Parts: sequence; structure tokens; C-alpha cells
Amino acid sequence: MKTYLVTGGAGFIGSNFVLYMLNKYNDVKIVNLDALTYAGNLENLKEVENNPNHVFVQGDICDQELVTKLFDDYKFDYVVNFAAESHVDRSIREPEVFAKTNVMGTVNLLNCAKNAWYTEENGWLDGVKYLQVSTDEVYGSLGDTGYFMETTPLDPHSPYSASKAGADFMVKAYGDTFKMPINITRCSNNYGPYQFPEKLIPLLINNCLQHKDLPIYGDGLNVRDWLYVEDHCKAIDMVVRQGVLGEVYNVGGHNERTNLQIVKKVISYIGENVDKEVTENLMKFVEDRKGHDRRYGIAPDKIKADLGWYPETTFEVGIEKTIKWYLDNKEWMNNVTSGDYQKYYSKMYK
Repeated sequence: MKTYLVTGGAGFIGSNFVLYMLNKYNDVKIVNLDALTYAGNLENLKEVENNPNHVFVQGDICDQELVTKLFDDYKFDYVVNFAAESHVDRSIREPEVFAKTNVMGTVNLLNCAKNAWYTEENGWLDGVKYLQVSTDEVYGSLGDTGYFMETTPLDPHSPYSASKAGADFMVKAYGDTFKMPINITRCSNNYGPYQFPEKLIPLLINNCLQHKDLPIYGDGLNVRDWLYVEDHCKAIDMVVRQGVLGEVYNVGGHNERTNLQIVKKVISYIGENVDKEVTENLMKFVEDRKGHDRRYGIAPDKIKADLGWYPETTFEVGIEKTIKWYLDNKEWMNNVTSGDYQKYYSKMYK
């Protein structure tokens, strides 16, 4: 049985990965370390709360004593680091929080893994690996054509993307300097179940249901490549098990859409299927985000060629599955949009 330390496993992508792995395999054990900040939610993990192969630990990836103890107790084969502060708007207001968690938290994980897996006498343990889950935002912004490749220079424009780039560089440095067995994955915009509603798609759905304004930054023509979260989980699983050590893998779906197209799709679905009063009249163009990148587009050619991965979910199928999930799980939405969420939401779109 392989044992994973999954950090940030109560968040959006992390919880989907935990569910994916425990549904797919009987021979994996997952220790799930999450600080349960406002975006972490144990309700995401109800399906596995009684699964003996899932152990939840509340804690901070910056806590050296705790992480060291977890390595001692569980003898991890793999670390998959999802833990991160991730919302660009919040990073503009609180950059120091992002630097601490995303950079120094990653360094702490790397050090604890190195101490557990490496000795001067014997080198690295066989079969271990550290995988850093990163983002296409570290590459900066594209023009109207072209795609991010793994060789594209990093050019982050927000405190969030800068902190993720800093973490990537530290992971690469441990691979280069200490020959640590590492991989880095960089994904495009994920969507799907359990995403905290500060992000575009669940925010739109929640606001539609409440007949609130649908905020659109700038002219709404910023382009993102959208990736269904389960396809991303499949890619991470493949990189952990089959990825060439030291390599970076871009994970994208070639599903580029403008923000305005996303807004109109959500309005159209809810207006046709749930509430005819939901119309484009709810759209509200707001001041553009500072440092707002114009276009992201990922070329997943390398992971397709090397590992045989491809996105199985078309955007048309994925977006309707996603909207339906939130409509069928209004209680989950109501629970996460209370409490701490409100203080962030109120600052986000004044």
C-alpha cells in the first residue's frame, strides 16, 4: 500500500483528488493535512469520512514539528502539495499571507520530506516523490495566439502568481541541488464540484440563485482555458505514478472561453432550467482587477505524449455537470457562503 501526504485536501482540487484516489484504488492510504481556512471544508470529504484509508489532520504546512511527526508516523511514499492561498483578489490585499503559505509552507514541506527520505549514506529512498501542484498563472499573460509551454519563462503579475512561481522555483532548486525526486504540474482554470464561491463559476451560480449582480471585470473578454477538475485529478495521479523525475507537466484542456462567455452560459442554463427571471440584466461590469492577465492558454502536448493523458470531459458537458451539481447541493453552498466568506465577499466587489 502506498501512503500519500495530501496537503490542502479539504479544498476544491485537493478534496476532488482525495475522492478520486480513494474511489479508484483500494491500495492507497491518504493522510490529508489541511488548515481549514475559510476555503477548506470537511463537508467536501463526507463521502470518505469513515474510510479507513483516509486520515484527516488539521494543521498548517508551515508547522515544522507537525509535518515532521506526520512523516515519522506514516512513512510517506508521496507528497502532493495542493495547499495554497489561491484567490488573486485576496493576494492584492494580503500579499504577505500568500508569501508565507505558498512559499515558506512549500519550503517546510520540502525540508521535512528531505529529512525523512534522504541520508548521506544511502541517498534517497526508492520510489518516493514530491509533486507540487502549480498554476498556469506563473507564466504571465499571452497575446491573441500561442500557448504556454513547459519551457515558457515564468512571468507572474500578481502576488498570488508570484508566490506560486516562488514555490515552483524552490521545488526545482531542491531537485537540482539535492537531486530530490520531484515533479511540478501547472494547470489551467479548474471547475467542478466543491469549488469555493469566490471563484467565477460558483460565484455566478450563487448570485443567479439570489438575483444578485453578476460582477464582470473590465470588458469581460479576458480568456481562460477551462479544465474539469476530475480530468486534472487523473493527470496528477498519472504524474505521481509515471512522471519522469524532475519534469514539469502542463495540464490544460484547450477549452478557451472569455469570462463573458462563461457568465452568459451560466445565465442561459439557469434561466432555461431553473428561474426564468435570471437574465443578462443581472450582469454588472466592474473596475478591472489590478494586473489582470488578458489570456491564458496551455499546451498539454508533453503530458499527452509522455503519459497518455488527455482531458476526457468537454467543456459543454463539464459546465452543465458543474452547474447541476451546485443546483443539487444548495445546502453545501448555503453553508460555505456563511460566516468568514461574507467578510471576503463584501470586499471583493464593492
